[in-house]
Amino acid sequence: MERKYPHLCSPITIGRVTFRNRMFSAPMGGTDISNDGCIGPKSTAFYELRAKGGAAAVTVSECMVHPETDGSHAYHLDESILNSLACATYTADAIRRHGAMPSLELSHSGMYAGTYMTDKTRQHEMHQWGPSDTTRPDGVPVKALSQEQIADIVKAYGHMAGLAKRAGFEMLMIHGGHGWLINQFLSPYFNHRTDEYGGSLENRCRFAIEVLQSVRAAVGPGFPIEFRMSGSELFEGGYDLAEGCRIAEQLEPYIDLLHVSAGTYQRGFGDTHPSMFKPHGCNVYLAAEIKKHVKVPVATIGGLNDPAQMEEILASGQADVIYMARALLADPFLPNKVMANRDGEIVHCLRCFTCMAERAATSTRRCTVNPLIGREMEGDEIQPAPVKKKVLVAGGGPGGLYAAWTAARRGHQVILCEKEGELGGILKSEQALPFKHEMYELAGTYAALARKAGVEIRLNTPVTPELAAAEAPDALIIAVGSAPLVPPIPGLDGDNVVIVNNYYKEKDKITDDVVVFGGGLAGCECAIHLGQEGKHVHLVEMRDTLAPDANVRHRPLLLKEIEKYVTVHTGCKGLEVRPDGILCETKDGAQVLVPGTSVICALGQRSRTADVEALRDAAPFVRVIGDAAKVSTITNAVYWGYHAALDI
Repeated sequence: MERKYPHLCSPITIGRVTFRNRMFSAPMGGTDISNDGCIGPKSTAFYELRAKGGAAAVTVSECMVHPETDGSHAYHLDESILNSLACATYTADAIRRHGAMPSLELSHSGMYAGTYMTDKTRQHEMHQWGPSDTTRPDGVPVKALSQEQIADIVKAYGHMAGLAKRAGFEMLMIHGGHGWLINQFLSPYFNHRTDEYGGSLENRCRFAIEVLQSVRAAVGPGFPIEFRMSGSELFEGGYDLAEGCRIAEQLEPYIDLLHVSAGTYQRGFGDTHPSMFKPHGCNVYLAAEIKKHVKVPVATIGGLNDPAQMEEILASGQADVIYMARALLADPFLPNKVMANRDGEIVHCLRCFTCMAERAATSTRRCTVNPLIGREMEGDEIQPAPVKKKVLVAGGGPGGLYAAWTAARRGHQVILCEKEGELGGILKSEQALPFKHEMYELAGTYAALARKAGVEIRLNTPVTPELAAAEAPDALIIAVGSAPLVPPIPGLDGDNVVIVNNYYKEKDKITDDVVVFGGGLAGCECAIHLGQEGKHVHLVEMRDTLAPDANVRHRPLLLKEIEKYVTVHTGCKGLEVRPDGILCETKDGAQVLVPGTSVICALGQRSRTADVEALRDAAPFVRVIGDAAKVSTITNAVYWGYHAALDI
């Protein structure tokens, strides 16, 4: 067959191993890590799903090589630990059985040992080791590794590599980026040693080279060794791209694949993991430049999820391999869809950071758009229902659409009714914000998948008790969503006020001086967009903090954008909306006018309780999901919709 994306779909040989395409699954940490560092069965299933979805390589992350100096709660390989080698073997086999090559990331956190612990107090109780004596920004002291310790760590890398090969891994990634130990030695910011491991570039590369030599001695010739590096540390005092090229030249003789990432995890999370506020592929230039200086294949990464863009990166010679992480959570079957010319069915990553926020907060995994993530052991294939039923879905937002799609795949007759003329629910409002346009497009993807599965979609059709009685469904899923909260504040119904949900329809009404009333997630993101358009934006919030409803990964990046574009007024209660702004009362009782000739009302949402109550008895099986049940997140709407359909 003729491939729509021939470069993405072409195989590549690295060392003596041939990979089936150029789409690789980047390192992502699992969840059920045992107390002694074994890979749990949930994590095995987590990695296996990306192999089943068509990725050419699946990298298991991270195996810490030296517990004596790095007590991070991550994977370990240790013959003295019961089941350690066995768990790794089962994981490698689970990946390999689907035609993907299992790879293991070998790592050492250095001065950031314990980073993956949910309980950060335990991290701070640990002794931290690095290239030099220092104190971390959070006040934790760091002690320089001795040459004897360095030699022991180098030996440990080789030992772990040998165990990984024995377990069935067919490639190894040596993590030398993102602020971990090898990067700390490479970096002039972290490395102030005066012995042969510090000072000149050659000396700063010595530790990395010794590690790579140790690994090669353990795995033998032809076994692919990949080195992951930050092309530039992207902060003052760290190495830049020019020095990144020189580092690559130093390491090239010892590796088979150079994986170019960006930034330093602890000082630039939004660089290493590009947020929705950055263009897709914003870090590709680093790989493209470094590729000019080396002959080994080069891999790139960073917010990539569009096959057309990835194909162009390969076709133009900017890289040889594309790595994806979040994109393969959103749609693990993205590579299979690309290989089969079904790219129109790809569910795209929103870059919302739900996946990483859940891991930091609860040590689990979730994905806003994919309810399988973190629960792969429950099965990734929709099983046909033993009895086919008639299912009515009220509401065409993300939860309703996902529920309808799932129910149709089970073989049910599904009718989805949407009271408005367009699907998407609250997602329709995101089309006006360029950095959230993928969230708006999500509804279109879900709708296309639902229609393909056989769902009958009726627009401009509210589900009433009368309609439900006429259809007589066996099951009713109520996904009628929420309505904007508009309290009885004088002037809030004025002509100069636009409800944030309606901004996409009324954006021409917004003047150059605007007040966003409400500092939750929706208000903050709208304020950023208005500021990016060049408007003068004031943000009024009664609470002392902004966006408490944003997740722990997205919120810091959101607040940085707020600082760039918005004048913030926290602790201000809105009393009256006027033609020239909002009259507010501060915490000390003073009244101030926050100026603006337009007002965006973003004071939250309220469940459509009356609509729900009217339909409670409209079918034998009734389930309420999404904002109709509780104003929450797209994540919950999708999860509840998926499981409601499985229960029918």
